Amino acid sequence: MYRRILVSALLVGALPCQTMWAADEGNPNIDYEAFAKGVVEVGRLRAARRISEERFIEMAADPETVVLDARSKEKFDLLHVKGAVHLSLPDMTEAELARVIPEKTTRVLIYCNNNFERAPVAFPTKRVGASLNVHTFNVLHQYGYRNVYELKPLLDIDKTKIPFAGSRAGQRDEM
Repeated sequence: MYRRILVSALLVGALPCQTMWAADEGNPNIDYEAFAKGVVEVGRLRAARRISEERFIEMAADPETVVLDARSKEKFDLLHVKGAVHLSLPDMTEAELARVIPEKTTRVLIYCNNNFERAPVAFPTKRVGASLNVHTFNVLHQYGYRNVYELKPLLDIDKTKIPFAGSRAGQRDEM
């Protein structure tokens, strides 16, 4: 009896995966399996590429480095890391990335809402599994950008040494 329950549980648990993989049939522009494989690959790389505030500032000072902000244009205009370029995640295509980061070997620094606290208008916190850094890192990797680094810590907007720009740069404590 227990064996039958276990086999049933395993089959029921497997059904969503089978349904998920089958959903891509009929649309060659969507491949969940490739996405899942990329996530595993990126996960290993990302673990070694998450950097401290100090290292982020040091790397961002290099004129050959691109600091990429993938948040919405509205949030970017309010407050962003000084010197960052904007390309929202939904707009990332081969052509748009090439326009913003022409060389795939360029060092790219990324940050997101979940790196800064006490600025809920410009940097609204997302759920941990929906953090923009995770998605951005994966998308950049899928497009062949392999020199990507991610700001690791959660920083207080009023205490960080990272400089900001934007319409609310001088009003950070009110955000």
